[in-house]
Parts: sequence; C-alpha cells; structure tokens
Amino acid sequence: MKAPISVKSLRKFHEMWYFQRMLKDHHPMKEAEARAGEALRRLLENVPILHIEGIEPEAVSGDWEPDLIARLLVDGRQHMLICEYKSNGQPRYARSALLELRNYVAQRAPQATPIFIAPYLSPAVRQLCVEKDVGYLDLEGNARIAFGGVFIERMVADKPAAEQRELKSLFRPKSAQVLRAMLREPDRAWRVTELSAISGVSLGHVSNVRTGLIDREWARASDDGLVLSEPDALLDAWRDSYTAPPGERLRFYTPLHGSAFEDAARGALRAESGPGRAVFASFSAAQWLAPYGRTGTHYFFADEAGLQKLQAALKLAPASKGENVAITVSKDLGLLADTIEPAPGAVCTSPIQTYLDLSIAGERGAEAAEHLRQERLSWPK
Repeated sequence: MKAPISVKSLRKFHEMWYFQRMLKDHHPMKEAEARAGEALRRLLENVPILHIEGIEPEAVSGDWEPDLIARLLVDGRQHMLICEYKSNGQPRYARSALLELRNYVAQRAPQATPIFIAPYLSPAVRQLCVEKDVGYLDLEGNARIAFGGVFIERMVADKPAAEQRELKSLFRPKSAQVLRAMLREPDRAWRVTELSAISGVSLGHVSNVRTGLIDREWARASDDGLVLSEPDALLDAWRDSYTAPPGERLRFYTPLHGSAFEDAARGALRAESGPGRAVFASFSAAQWLAPYGRTGTHYFFADEAGLQKLQAALKLAPASKGENVAITVSKDLGLLADTIEPAPGAVCTSPIQTYLDLSIAGERGAEAAEHLRQERLSWPK
C-alpha cells in the first residue's frame, strides 16, 4: 500500500525531474542521493551528443547495489553509468566504494562506466579514482567522467568550508601536539593512552585525531596501535593549512652581534637558567638544524618569563623599525615543549615546527623549508 504524500512533499519532489520514476518504482531516494542524481544530470545535460533517458535509484536487495544508474544514449548507442554515493568522500570510505563499484561492473555490467560521487573529493581521492579507472563527481563541481566519445573534466580551486574546518580542527594547537609526537617517531605504533600521556591531550581529543588520520589514510590501525602510513601527505596538508601560531609578535633591537649574541642567547635559552621558556624559531632554528642562508633578524618563541630573560640577556630595546630580533609570545605553550637542542643551549623549535614556520615566511622561507625537509624530514616510502 502506497504511503500518503503531503502536498508540501509533493511540491518539493516535483521539482526533481525523476520524481515520477521514483513513485512508480516505490523506491524513494534519500535527499543526499537525490542531490547527487541532480548534480550528475546537470553535468551530463551539457554534452551535445548525449541524451539522458533516466537516472534512477537502484532497487534495494540483500546484495550490494549501486545508489544510482544513469541510462544514456550516446550518438544513438545505449550506455549506463553505475554510480555509488558516499556522504563522506575521505580516502578510507572512497577506497571501499571504488572496490564495490569495480566488482559490480565486472560481474553484472561490464560495458558500463563506474562513477563515484560524494559531497567533496580531495585531489588524493580524485587521483585514486583515476588510478582505479573509476569516474568521479563531487557536489562542489569537481568531475572526471570518460566513456565512448564523451570526456568531461572539471576542477574547482577552493576546498569547501566544511573541509577547511575539518582540516583546521586537525591542526589546531591541541591536535598539533598529538601530530608532533607521532611525527617525532613516525615508525612507532601508538596506543591512544600513550599519545594522550605524551602529548598532554585528553583521550577523547586523541581519539578524534586518530579518526581524522585514519579517514584520510594518513595513518592505519594495527594490532599494536596507530601507525603513520603517509607522514609526507600529512605534513603536506599541515603546511598547506598552516597559519602563524597565535600570540603577540614583538620587535626589538639588540646591539649584540656574532658570537656575543650567540653566547648570550644560548645562555638565556638553557633550561637550567631559571623559570621561563624561550627557543630559537623559524630562520634562527633552521640555522642550527639545516643551515641554508642567514637573515638579518633573529627569531624566537617565548612565554612571558622567557621574554624577560631574552630582554635582559640580549639587551633588547623596543624597535618600531630597524629591528633585528623578533619574539612571538605564544599562546600555544606546546611549541615550547616540542624542542630540540642540537648544541648546548641552542634550544630550537622541532624540525616539524621549524619547517611549518619557514613555509609561510615568503619565497626565501619556502626555499629554506624545502632544504630543511630534505635534510631532516625524509621518511622511507
């Protein structure tokens, strides 16, 4: 017995061209899948040699079935697109969808073209689709569909707001403390409790980071714990989303130069020199980790007490211009805990943090960042 349909619902669905087919088959399509079908229709209707006979939801059975089947006429020849829609287009979910699509086409529709559809597909997932010979479409407008005499390819430059928010969340200070711990020992398998203890972040937050890494296939779950599988891809994404750490950036002038400056700075940075933390950062840290080229300015991160130590040791005077010392009083104290000391007193931000800071320091900074990455951040594939 057919369920009654309200006037409001009827008006809503009537705007969709395939509404009558949906009623006839008694297979109401989920709203998200309906949007996917409409996006596919809008993409295909711009191809002159192609006529759309129908885009229909597939009947639900005990076996796996695609979400949509598009029946087309291409220069008078029939062709089908077998489409699977996922509400999450991250690599973890995409890979299983591509396998299901390829198996279905191979066994039941060998002449058809498989298509993967999701709200957003990252460049990595789009490349995965190409490698698996599966067409793709996302609701942001990225698409690549090829069959017969038809070839459609579109790329949208910007990430959707939701994807940007997710990435920013993954790289925020608390999450970053977890990532820095993992990247220090990229081959280690981590239990959630271990990561929580070493990073000082709650178990719940570590679990969220774990999910984000696994969904993007930057890490995998093993019997021994969480293991980074793609540290380079993780670092690339972090670099592309990175912004300067929150804090107050102060400019000073010091009369000290050469070895006098270095000795005074190293004395102030020593952990045993009293309360307060300060570290070499950016170009100054890179000089100790992977020297590339000197700059006329010295860079530091510090807390309030560390700032006072630097002011005294380096004889700093505030400077509105002509500064040769830049100190960021960071709100993210995790930066001051994730350090490396390549020489006594030469306390520097970690190679990961130094790389990120250099990456946003202009063209010369990008060159220094790449040099540092080659020297200190190379992992076996």
